[in-house]
Amino acid sequence: MTNRNGLHIKSRYAGQASHMGEVVMSLRVPPALFGLAALIAIPAAAQTTDAPPAVGVITVTQQPVYNEQSYVGRIESPDIVQLTPRVTGYLEQQNFHDGDQVTKGQLLYVIEQPPYQAAVTQAKAALEQALAQSRNADKTLARDEALLSTPAGLPANVDTSTAAAVSGSAAIDSARAQLQVAQINLGYTTIRAPISGQIGATNITTGNVVSPTSGPLATIVQQDPMYVSFALPVVDALTLRQNTQSTGGIASLDLLINLPDGRTYTQTGHIDFINNQVTENTDTITWRGTIPNPKISPNTRELTDGEFVTVTLRNHTPTQAISIPRQAVITDQLGDYVLKLTPTNVATRQPITMGPQTNTTVQITTGLTQGDRIIITGLNRIHPGLTVTPGT
Repeated sequence: MTNRNGLHIKSRYAGQASHMGEVVMSLRVPPALFGLAALIAIPAAAQTTDAPPAVGVITVTQQPVYNEQSYVGRIESPDIVQLTPRVTGYLEQQNFHDGDQVTKGQLLYVIEQPPYQAAVTQAKAALEQALAQSRNADKTLARDEALLSTPAGLPANVDTSTAAAVSGSAAIDSARAQLQVAQINLGYTTIRAPISGQIGATNITTGNVVSPTSGPLATIVQQDPMYVSFALPVVDALTLRQNTQSTGGIASLDLLINLPDGRTYTQTGHIDFINNQVTENTDTITWRGTIPNPKISPNTRELTDGEFVTVTLRNHTPTQAISIPRQAVITDQLGDYVLKLTPTNVATRQPITMGPQTNTTVQITTGLTQGDRIIITGLNRIHPGLTVTPGT
C-alpha cells in the first residue's frame, strides 16, 4: 500500500484470539527528513544561549591610606655586657638561675674573698706604720730646727730631719694607695649586674678558678627598649626626608615591625638615628629606630637581640586616596589595567597608574575615579567587551 507521500506501508494482522491486532509498520524515510527530525528532537532549553558569567565587583571609593615602605631589619639590644672576672680565685657562689631577669646592682657571683680581705688588713697595717714613722720624723725635724738657735744645733741635722719628714709623708701616700688597691680588689670578688636585663647561661660553674683571662662568666642583654637597624637605598632616604618635611621630619614616621612568623608586632617605634656615611658598595644608608619590648611573661619578651624582622616606615597621618585590591590589576605588554564595568555591565579595559603598594592593596594615582565599578574576581573567565553578571 502506498500513500500520498510515497511511503510504502505493509500491514499484517495476527492473533485470532485477541480482540486487538498488532500493527507492524515498515517506513522508508527519505534522507532529507532526518535533519528535520533531529532539529525537532532538541529540547528548547538547549537552544538558548548561556547566561553572562558571574564576577565579583567592587565600587571604587577614596579611603584613608598610609604611604609606607618596607625593608629588612635586625633587632639589636642597646646595651650588652659580658661579665668578666677582674681578680683570680675560686668561684664560690652563683646567685641567679640561667635566663633570669636581673636588675642593676643585683649580686650575681662571689669569688673567694679571704686572700683579698687579708690584703686589705695588711695594707691598713702598712698605712698605720707609715703614719707612725711620719709623726716621728716630724717631731725630729721640729727638735732639730729648735736647736739651730743654740750652739748644739747643726744645719746638717735639720736637712736630714727634713728629708725624713718628706719621706714619711710620701710613705703615707703610698700606703694609702696600697690600701685603696687592696679594697678595690676585694670589691672585685663580688660581681653585680651593671645593667638591668636578661642574663644568659653561666659559662663557668662554681668551684672553678676564674681570672681576667678565663673569659666571660655570662652575658646580660638589655631588652626594653630595643633597637632595630636597617639599610635603605639613598634614593628612598632622600624621598622620605622630602615627603616628611611638612609633617615634622623623619621623627614623624611610625616604625612598624613584622615578626619572622608573619605577625605584626603590636608596639610602634620611631627613628632615632641616621648614619653619617653611605655604604659605597650598596649605595645604602643605615637607619635605626627604637621600639618598646615589654614582657609577655615573667622571663619572656617578643623581641630578641639579633632577630631578623621586616621594618615598615609609615606616615603617622593617613591621606585620602583610591586604593583597590592587588588581585584586580592585570598586566600585559601594553601596561597595567583593570576591567571596569559600563552601566550595562560590559567589561572594558581601563589603563591605570599604580602608586604605593602593600601585600594586598595598591593605590591608583590615575585611571579610576570614585564610583567606578571594577571586577576583582572571576577575571580568568572574561575578556574586554563581554557582558557579565556583577556580584560581590
